[in-house]
Amino acid sequence: MSIHRRNNIRVTGRTSGRTVVLVHGFGCDQNMWRLVEPALAQDFRVVLFDYVGAGRSDLSAWQEERYSSLEGYARDVVEVCEELDLRDAVVVGHSVSAMAGVLARAAAPDRIGSLVMVCPSPCYIDEDGYRGGFSAEDIDELLESLESNYLGWSATMAPVIMGNPDRPELGEELTNSFCATDPDIARVFARTTFLSDSRKDLAGVTVPTLILECEQDVIAPPEVGAYVHAAIPGSELVTLNATGHCPQLSAPEATVTAIRAFVSALGR
Repeated sequence: MSIHRRNNIRVTGRTSGRTVVLVHGFGCDQNMWRLVEPALAQDFRVVLFDYVGAGRSDLSAWQEERYSSLEGYARDVVEVCEELDLRDAVVVGHSVSAMAGVLARAAAPDRIGSLVMVCPSPCYIDEDGYRGGFSAEDIDELLESLESNYLGWSATMAPVIMGNPDRPELGEELTNSFCATDPDIARVFARTTFLSDSRKDLAGVTVPTLILECEQDVIAPPEVGAYVHAAIPGSELVTLNATGHCPQLSAPEATVTAIRAFVSALGR
């Protein structure tokens, strides 16, 4: 099967220079980048795609076994890079896809030369000495609620994840994105996301890395950004003047400014 068709690949922007690959997170698709993609395309070649099971990907290619671990999503990233014969690309991963980017970089170091992590979290569950933002009981309740009534869970949780209650249209957009995802696929991705623990993988990141966090984020609190920054040698941490877990929608200009500065500093 063509990877282009399978992952609904779209390429925009410049035909030469640095390539930026935008990778969406749980419950979303490439449309989540629509407010930042045009600005980035002015300076860079931009690649967008949908994970198998999301957006306009080929749903017939989805396999529960593959997508029950982050490695399955990382394989999608790598295979998109291989399909386009990318070299030294910048992978911009949102939320859980920041960790998929880490795994993809380890699997294909010649394809991926640097990382941008947008609101990353290597582990969502609190432990002694680590704050992920949720207790184990919180995550159990979240997953039970999602699995018993996915549409109801989406309507309740999406506005909380988005934040910005003064801009209800943002929460509505995320709700619609969640609800457009096949519930069975979403349940698998949710368990993969919220039960993942990628902390041990961070020390192996040796490429230029930008970490973007928001001032307030119920999914990835400031302690998480600080942890990721401390765990990745030489990484850069930027706190955006934004709230919520999706700054590419709530604060696109600030998001573009930070990504553009980082990628431009890499040179060609």
